[in-house]
Amino acid sequence: MDTILVVCGAGASSTFLASRMRSLLTERGLDFTARAASNLDLDSRLGDARVLLVGPHLASTFSELQAAAAVHAVPAALLPSSAFGPTGALDALDLAMSLLNTTPEGSAHA
Repeated sequence: MDTILVVCGAGASSTFLASRMRSLLTERGLDFTARAASNLDLDSRLGDARVLLVGPHLASTFSELQAAAAVHAVPAALLPSSAFGPTGALDALDLAMSLLNTTPEGSAHA
């Protein structure tokens, strides 16, 4: 099962978002899971990730997080400011799937 990694500063907001995303993934029948992490333990979590989504409050460090993901050939995107709102899980999942569709493999496991 492929992993969508959701990163925020301490891991609390990303935990809630990842949980809501897992529900959507199950509803859609996609063979993915969403996991939360803090930006401090990112390096140890990237090996299992297919996509990295970064909380909007980490915009100032996004380029460094994106570079760390690139070392593992993991595409990364900055989540919109609405990511932790009512439709955030849907927006985040759509963003993750769009990243997978633009990778060389082009596989979204849909």
